[in-house]
Amino acid sequence: MRQDERLSLILEELASRGSVGVADIAARLGCSTASVRRDLELLERQRLLSRTHGGAVAGSMSYELPLRYRGGRHREEKHRIAEAAAARVDDGVATVGLTGGTTTTEVARRLADRQGLTVVTNALNIAAELALRPDLRLMVTGGTARSESYELVGPHAEVVLSAMNLDIAFVGVDGITADGGLTTYHDIEAHTNKVLIERARQVIVVADGSKVGHLAFARICGISEVDELITDGSGAEDEVERIAAAGVLVTKV
Repeated sequence: MRQDERLSLILEELASRGSVGVADIAARLGCSTASVRRDLELLERQRLLSRTHGGAVAGSMSYELPLRYRGGRHREEKHRIAEAAAARVDDGVATVGLTGGTTTTEVARRLADRQGLTVVTNALNIAAELALRPDLRLMVTGGTARSESYELVGPHAEVVLSAMNLDIAFVGVDGITADGGLTTYHDIEAHTNKVLIERARQVIVVADGSKVGHLAFARICGISEVDELITDGSGAEDEVERIAAAGVLVTKV
């Protein structure tokens, strides 16, 4: 297992349980305790946990897994979702908006060679990947950068987005439910993404099954604002049915 995958699993365990033990993690990952200790030292230097005797704790921080450690989770599912999402961008689509996130990043990669397409994004990592593509027009918002998601957020980003008209917005979320709508961990990020959604003719949420039925801190918008959810088959089926009953086209890949 690569180090980034180990780090992701350690942080996921911290997010769900609040603490991890070196011996337990080593046994689960099939690696040495020395490797786990080195991983914990690295994460502590990045202020993502506090080490204890025999393990580590998340502390009292509001936990959001940084984007750089999310890419290894549900990788195959995200690839399938991105393929299906990119297929929605046909010759009749001129302008696409992309929020930040690991799944939207995969969508961006599959749009990189489209000729004549305009992509609007507030995600720095997506902008960096698309900036040198000669056949694609890229527009990036200003704003305040969030280190956790690489997104530009706040009033400057929202002023730029409010002047755009988008054919499709591909939206990444931390949670989606029929009652709670689309949610994320950060309130300012939620408001910026809401502005992008409001400027789109069609709104497509790209989210693996772990996000379905999950309710994060900040509400982006209600479920009525969503046209389609592209997900895999691992999400809570009862919640998927409620989302579909609310009028959202649910596509499983």
